[in-house]
Order: sequence, then C-alpha cells, then structure tokens
Amino acid sequence: MIRITHIINPVKVSESSDLYKSQPITFASILKAKEYTDSLCKINLCTTQFQEDKAIIPVGFFILSNLTRSVLDVNPKLSGKKLPLIADIFDKFNEVPDSDYYIYTNADIALMPYFYNVVHQYLMQGYDAIVINRRRLSKSYADEICLEMMYADIGKSHPGFDCFVIKKDLINSLILDDICVGIPFVEVALVHNLCSLAKKPLFLPDAHLTFHIGLDVMPKRNQDYYWHNRLAYFTNVQPVLKPLFNLNKFPYSFLPIHKRAMKWILNPGLFTSNYLELESKSIRNKIKIILNEWRWRFLQK
Repeated sequence: MIRITHIINPVKVSESSDLYKSQPITFASILKAKEYTDSLCKINLCTTQFQEDKAIIPVGFFILSNLTRSVLDVNPKLSGKKLPLIADIFDKFNEVPDSDYYIYTNADIALMPYFYNVVHQYLMQGYDAIVINRRRLSKSYADEICLEMMYADIGKSHPGFDCFVIKKDLINSLILDDICVGIPFVEVALVHNLCSLAKKPLFLPDAHLTFHIGLDVMPKRNQDYYWHNRLAYFTNVQPVLKPLFNLNKFPYSFLPIHKRAMKWILNPGLFTSNYLELESKSIRNKIKIILNEWRWRFLQK
C-alpha cells in the first residue's frame, strides 16, 4: 500500500478575498477525493497554518504544528501580507514521517474525485515526482458550491504549476531558500527542483485532475513580494540547481523541437535562456554522437 500525505496551508481571509469562496471548495473536494480513493492507497490530509488561521480548518484534516515565521521575518523591507515560506511548509512533512509520497497544493486548488487514484497509478509506474497543471473554471461556480457541476466542466488549461507530488527521498533535498507562497516564483522553484533532483519526473499539463475557480492566468501581483521571490530564486536557488538541469526532465521534452521551443518560451514558469543553453547542449551531444559513429565506421573499412 502506498502512503500519501497531502498538505495545504489554509488562511483565514476577509469576504473581499477570492479565497473566501474558493477555499471551502478546496476543502470539500479534497475530502471527497479521499472518500473516493481505493484501498490500495492510504491518504493523510494535513494542514499547517498560522495560529490565527486554525479556526477555519474543517473536520477531516490533521492539524500539524503552526508556522512560526513569515516572509516579513526574513525580509524586513517588506510590509503587508504575512505570507508563509514554502520551505517552512515543506518542513512540516517531517511531522508525518511514515509516508511514501507527499503532495502540496495551493489553498485554491480543488481536486477531481479520482485524483488520488490516478496519482497512485502514475506512482506505480515509477515516477518519483509529478507536477499537475490545473484547469480553470468560471467564477460563477463560487456562488454556490456544487462539486458535481464543477466536475462536469472540463474548463480551460492553465500554464502554471500548482500541484506537486514528491517522493519522500526528495523532500529534504529541495533548495527553496526564503521564497514565499502566494507569489510568483514559488512554482518556478519547485518545478526546477524536481527537474534537477527527481530521477523520473512526470508533467501533466492538461490532465483533468485539479481545478481552480477563476479564469485569470496572470493575476495582479505585489511587486515588492515578487522581487523578493525572484531575487531569492536567481541568487540562491537556480545557481545550486543549474548544474543538474537536464533537458529530458523538463516539461515539453517529448515534443518536436519547434513545439518544445515555442511552449517553453511562452510558459511564464520556465526561462528562455535556460532552454537555449540546454537545447544547444543537446544538439552538440547529438552531433558528437553522429560524428563519432562516422569515425568508427570509417576506421572499420
């Protein structure tokens, strides 16, 4: 039996926040997916949160220890939202050491009922990391929670990465620095970690497994928080991971080169400079193999 721990980071918000309506949908869909899961997979649903957020967590989730710091503690130049660090959230996985795999999703990501069963099937094929892109649904669904109607709507694709399934062996090797959640570059850091450290990662860009209420792709962002995450990634995360980058482990690697280039360049979670370096390296290696083959054949004549 595969044991999976799924962690989310709930937050108590005002009625003006999109999370006020989408978070209850997340809770309900996760609980429903656990009920649907077959006996070959054991699911532990967990949360980690700040003390003031505990009141909104429904029955059915095991509450791990509270988070004790935020991005405001590591960067005194910032002022505003008290956003957790993704590294601190992932540290909480160590409080559930008897799991084989861990899942992290954002608080606004809902699950299809068969989510865990499908993940289990992929894990049985030997994948040690899975990244799943969400489907986008109209905000009209937020007015009345009817999961069946949401399940029936295939929605629209989304280029971002916001659901991560990770083998236990990888968790404590991730390089995440002081990147905070809720701001761009948290998904960038996680994807590039998995592309570097996982032996057999899988990317599912269009699977109907998760969904999000709202059609926006690039929502408005806080520039100060954005630049905090961006600086942390390019200064302390990518330099460590870059020597391990392998084109064959990144999204779109299975596509023809022209399609791979286009999708990579257009995806906000990937970087063109990395692609050009990796593609050039791949082409040089292929040319080298061909030239060596010609060389050996000539010597055999």
